[in-house]
Amino acid sequence: MKIKFTLVALLMLATSSLMAQFSLSGEFRPRTEYFGNGGNFTVAPGTLPSTTAVEGQEGFISTSVRAAIKATYKAETYTLYTSLQEVFLFGDRQQISAAGNGNLRIQEAWADIKLAESTSLKVGRQPISYDDQRILGGLGWAQQARTHDATILKYLNNGYSLDLGGALNTNASTGPVYNNSTLFTYRDMGLLRANKKYGKLNISALALVNTYQDGRVAGDPKATLFTGGFHAGYNSGGLNLTANLYFQEGQRLAPPTGAVLDVKGAYLASVLAKYKFSDKLTVGAGYETISGRTDDSAAFFPLYGTNHAFNGLMDRFYVGNHGNAGGLNDLQVSLSTKVSGIAVTLTGHYFTEVEDVASAPGINTGAVGLAGKDLGSELDLVLAKKFKEFKLVGGYSQFFEPSEVVGKDTQNWAWLMLIIQPKFL
Repeated sequence: MKIKFTLVALLMLATSSLMAQFSLSGEFRPRTEYFGNGGNFTVAPGTLPSTTAVEGQEGFISTSVRAAIKATYKAETYTLYTSLQEVFLFGDRQQISAAGNGNLRIQEAWADIKLAESTSLKVGRQPISYDDQRILGGLGWAQQARTHDATILKYLNNGYSLDLGGALNTNASTGPVYNNSTLFTYRDMGLLRANKKYGKLNISALALVNTYQDGRVAGDPKATLFTGGFHAGYNSGGLNLTANLYFQEGQRLAPPTGAVLDVKGAYLASVLAKYKFSDKLTVGAGYETISGRTDDSAAFFPLYGTNHAFNGLMDRFYVGNHGNAGGLNDLQVSLSTKVSGIAVTLTGHYFTEVEDVASAPGINTGAVGLAGKDLGSELDLVLAKKFKEFKLVGGYSQFFEPSEVVGKDTQNWAWLMLIIQPKFL
């Protein structure tokens, strides 16, 4: 009998040890959105999103869902993570169809291998997210999110971190390089990021080199773009300050022609201040300027950041659009509070153009080809409520077009999202 109890105890200890190393979680995130009055929508095939809604155009409601299973296994010398995810729309599959929608995929699959006490190597399909996610971010707002197939060597010691990594994309077993001229992907990438915390001050430096190639057009054009700069954050008491300064030099390709565009001294600079007066009141103000197209340079583009978090929630700028337009000045103010346990944030933006650039094919600066300085203003309201085992988040945004733009009087967008993240093991 003692032997049986001993065996049972050993089995329970082994199971407990395994469960401590392995975790299984999930995510169910449906989001219902109202589009059509200036939100991120498509009017017709080939039309860029985030354009001005025209008179006579009807709005519509769409529900998208992120459903994911996530598994983590931690061993002594490595951590292994995989996630399986499908993104679908309500109604995108017939009820008795035997086929799926083709959106089921391995979202993440990476191993973080411990090489030494302060050094590790992370390899595989992974999000790359730094600082406020202005240049590199996970883009969690998008149901599909963003990942990179990359290898990153990480060093962390005494508040100092250094990441050195890269990626090479191929699209077939025979090995041809990835052919795509868009800025949201690349043929290869190299990155170097350093970060140091000095008490209440946090400073990061980032250097990013991307090569683009488009073998679908004559001449198989290639272009290499360098993006580099700094991020700083300061947090003391109720005051929180963040600032960005980035530059771009080199060349990039213009879709769909594959034309090589020179980039000379393109820049992004921003500063944002927030002050927390109490647990129920935070106010903020900020300014960002992004250079536009000039006679001798293409515009700055923020590449692989979480662009939805910047320049207004209606995604009128730099979310698949505004890629080589007149740039952007964004003056914003915000107020955050709590009402009956509901977190409330109201943010206002006023947008102007940096360069006086007229519209051209493939450049989205307004439905009627706005070439002036005023690009409109926006109000974003976000409400969030945490419950015991789930969270509800919703919002309403209103865009106010400049007087020069002819379109619907009301340019708005509304959304409601449920977030459930169960931990199975």
